[in-house]
Amino acid sequence: MCRELESLPITCLERAKELKALFRSFLQKPDLSIISHSHKTDKIRLNMDEPLKWRQSFENLLSNQHGLCLFRAFLVSEFSEENIAFYLACEDYRITKTSSKLSVKAKKIYEEFVCSDAPREVNLDHETKAITKKNLERPSQSCFSLAQEKIYTLMEKDCYPRFLKSITYLEISRQVKAG
Repeated sequence: MCRELESLPITCLERAKELKALFRSFLQKPDLSIISHSHKTDKIRLNMDEPLKWRQSFENLLSNQHGLCLFRAFLVSEFSEENIAFYLACEDYRITKTSSKLSVKAKKIYEEFVCSDAPREVNLDHETKAITKKNLERPSQSCFSLAQEKIYTLMEKDCYPRFLKSITYLEISRQVKAG
């Protein structure tokens, strides 16, 4: 979804700037540590072999806390963060136990990411949107499975290769190889 820069909410632009600064600080650290932007200022150590594992598979990248953080920041910089946000919302949804919570979460995810003109609409074909909408009539833990699979494939085939070619990832890999 392409949008003109000035039409983005200020918070979106501020978050992208924060993540860009995080990238810079991450790359300037010789010990490859990340400063956490939580309420604490704890250092999180990056294991030296982590960036190399991220290259092995998209699943390795997403299952690693630091890899996911950097990939998400990369998507923010490319104005396509809604894809990983949708994917993670679906992951959270799938582990929901009670049917009352399923219904509330399903509606929220659908309205935020799937319906036409959603604020963070993901790129899904009409058929997938229709199937997902139909699935909401009887919410189950799998009602977003098809849509999630499509977005996962989109990220794996499109965003992930670009991430691996990004300056940030290449610099991290270079620093790891240099020891």
